[in-house]
Amino acid sequence: MRAVVQRVLQSDVSVNGQVTGEISKGLNVLLGVVDGDTEKEAEVLAAKIAKLRIFEDEQEKMNLCVTDIDGEILVISQFTLCADCKKGNRPSFTSSAPPEQAKRLYEYFSRCLSENGVKKVANGIFAADMRVNIVNDGPVTIVLDTDIWCKK
Repeated sequence: MRAVVQRVLQSDVSVNGQVTGEISKGLNVLLGVVDGDTEKEAEVLAAKIAKLRIFEDEQEKMNLCVTDIDGEILVISQFTLCADCKKGNRPSFTSSAPPEQAKRLYEYFSRCLSENGVKKVANGIFAADMRVNIVNDGPVTIVLDTDIWCKK
């Protein structure tokens, strides 16, 4: 699994002009599910993101996680994070998980965030054409890949 994690003051996602998910202060997570990913990757990544210390404490040091600040998370599926651009100029998405597997793990990942103490987890609509509004805070953006922690 691959994730782009952005610290935000607020974020929302809409489909066909209708807001499907919105949060106030917290994290916007763009999530790509790679073919071969399992529940283990979802669990490890959710735990890492829930405890990622990228919010400032009283000394203005990034020392607090989203649960410490009572923050929220908006998770948006984004298969394009699985792009392979090694050959030519057109990305290949063959490493993306099949839609059924990706949707199941995307939903499981969101449940895992809640199980890790995140008070509110909002979502986009899987495989929809979405519009995402993000008010970055910092900006702070972290890229995570479970290949670093999980062996397949």
